[in-house]
Amino acid sequence: MTEIIGIRFKKGGKVYYFSPNNQKFSLNDKAIVETARGVECGDVVIENRFVEDSAIVPPLKDVIRKASDADMIIVEKNKQKEKEAFSICEDKIAFRKLNMHLVDVECTFDNNKILFYFTAENRVDFRELVKDLASIFKTRIELRQIGVRDEAKILGGLGICGREFCCRGYMGEFQPVSIKMAKEQGLSLNPTKISGTCGRLMCCLKNEQSAYEELLKITPKVGAFVKTPECRGYVEEVNLITGRLKINPEKSDVPVYVNRDDVKVIKDSEIKLNRDEINALKLLLWRINAIGGAFFLTVSYLNIIRQQTLVSCVN
Repeated sequence: MTEIIGIRFKKGGKVYYFSPNNQKFSLNDKAIVETARGVECGDVVIENRFVEDSAIVPPLKDVIRKASDADMIIVEKNKQKEKEAFSICEDKIAFRKLNMHLVDVECTFDNNKILFYFTAENRVDFRELVKDLASIFKTRIELRQIGVRDEAKILGGLGICGREFCCRGYMGEFQPVSIKMAKEQGLSLNPTKISGTCGRLMCCLKNEQSAYEELLKITPKVGAFVKTPECRGYVEEVNLITGRLKINPEKSDVPVYVNRDDVKVIKDSEIKLNRDEINALKLLLWRINAIGGAFFLTVSYLNIIRQQTLVSCVN
């Protein structure tokens, strides 16, 4: 067992483990630590506790010290410097006529490095810009090109649900999401319905996916051939949450409504796409490609599309 504390350096950012170095920390304390970027000041979000050795990545760095009043003055000065650096960098970008959008600026606690985060549609030759900034700030300069999801995480905002972006509020790291999740959860494949402000699939699709996966294991799919206490027939509609099924009887035109616990699957089916969903999927894939997206469609979902001879819509 190893004693650790958890430190976060920005809101919604990843939590990193450090050794408390025989010091006692409370939630929301400020701590000075050394990271790969240099000396930084972070917030304690996990108090002193012991964890299994397998839960940490050695070597575990020690906390330098608790942040003092003098350290907090330096932090405030760095924040002011970041604002000035942002304005200066924007002016230099305009002067150099570079096709890039500055998103954020960060200074390390010891002022050993200044990081500039930007977005751009293509690769940008910013070597002359780095020289300009280095001559002004007399320190190491690092420019990082980020994607639209990272931009949304840094800037923050409100989602279509009216709440703060998941990535900004509580997600330490981005979780993989796919169109397969939206289909399994019975959502419309309309891009405006399942895309976030950043233009990518909404991160919240991941939140309930595990529950839907468990329900899908015990629920017959649309098109499955089943046997009920009254008849045999094909599943026409499924409500995963309530477990209610609409059955089209084999020898009758009158539909039967039963609970999933009352049916026996004779031959299961696959999750299929209708024509409207196929068109919506084509549009969504076109939008992803148009803005340089890199979503990953899982092999199982591609198999669903292939079974319906729709390989052309993903090529």
